[in-house]
Amino acid sequence: MILKTFGWSFAVTALGLVAAVFYGGWTGFSVVAILSILEISVSFDNAVVNAGILKKMNAFWQKIFLTIGVLIAVFGMRLVFPVVIVAISAKIGPIEAVRLALDDKDKYQQLVTDAHPSIAAFGGMFLLMIFLDFIFEDRDIKWLGWIERPLAKLGKVDMLSVCIALIVLLATAMTFATQAHQHGGAHVDKAQTVLISGIAGLITYLVVGGLSGYFESKLEEEEEREHEAEEEAKRAGKKVPAVVMAGKAAFFMFLYLEVLDASFSFDGVIGAFAITNDIVLMALGLGIGAMYVRSLTVYLVRQGTLDDYVYLEHGAHYAIGALAAILLITIQYEIHEIITGSVGVLLIAGSFFSSVVRNRRLAAAEGNASGDKTEVSSGV
Repeated sequence: MILKTFGWSFAVTALGLVAAVFYGGWTGFSVVAILSILEISVSFDNAVVNAGILKKMNAFWQKIFLTIGVLIAVFGMRLVFPVVIVAISAKIGPIEAVRLALDDKDKYQQLVTDAHPSIAAFGGMFLLMIFLDFIFEDRDIKWLGWIERPLAKLGKVDMLSVCIALIVLLATAMTFATQAHQHGGAHVDKAQTVLISGIAGLITYLVVGGLSGYFESKLEEEEEREHEAEEEAKRAGKKVPAVVMAGKAAFFMFLYLEVLDASFSFDGVIGAFAITNDIVLMALGLGIGAMYVRSLTVYLVRQGTLDDYVYLEHGAHYAIGALAAILLITIQYEIHEIITGSVGVLLIAGSFFSSVVRNRRLAAAEGNASGDKTEVSSGV
């Protein structure tokens, strides 16, 4: 089962790591490995959400999502999107960006370095909004309750996450402008660029979230209509055709999943810029990670159940928050790639082990409860 589901991912991993060694030596190998782990870590909740929706669809639409959807996710968002980001921020054509990345790495590196403040501001704000919206939402299951409980109460204030994000952006831009003045004002113009790029990141998040909400509401409407049609057909003694149950609702599911997957893809793609500016290593690492996300989605669907490690979603979002902070800090200061990659892995690992401890505690409590019932029955 594991080999059948993850076979393509294992093959892509082997090819990708070998290509990384030939391209960038062992340094390239380590960067691609970190990027792969990062993509899997921050996209784990994506696989869980995808599986929860995908299992409601019939075999045809599942196949569409896992073929066409994967092409869009892997080649569109993880491979093409980084090129587009560099092309826009450096004000060059996409073909020119790819050519420079392959043929003139020094110039490409300089262009990316010059464009880094705008890239970091855009990505940092987008990731920060994902993190803030998560921690300000009141959830039944809490990982770090001493932090999450008071933040959930604060989250009842309307638009709090947007206000905090704008305050952080303003402080970042002002700090960048102050530092630029102190060094002769050579980069004062980039303070404005940071501000504009950060606002663009915030707007992008709000648009993507709005589209997701729109598709979700449409999905709920179509599911309700088809459920009513099914109930009416049952009362009339008729059988509901399979095509009806897999029609508009499945189509809206597919659209919703694509928008949702795109929104989850942003964090991995943008976060990758905090680790490397090399477009080839980025494409290899994110491509490997995206394949595992696809395989994990298929595995969860085929198993018919979602993962029991309930804190992993929390760990992934804390990792996103850490990446947001790192990106904003790297506008002015340099942070080593190892630190950037390790923070997310440590947070995911911590949430995983916390989930294991929770599961064992619940299993022990259920065992004790069963033992008490047995003693009572024997006494009677």
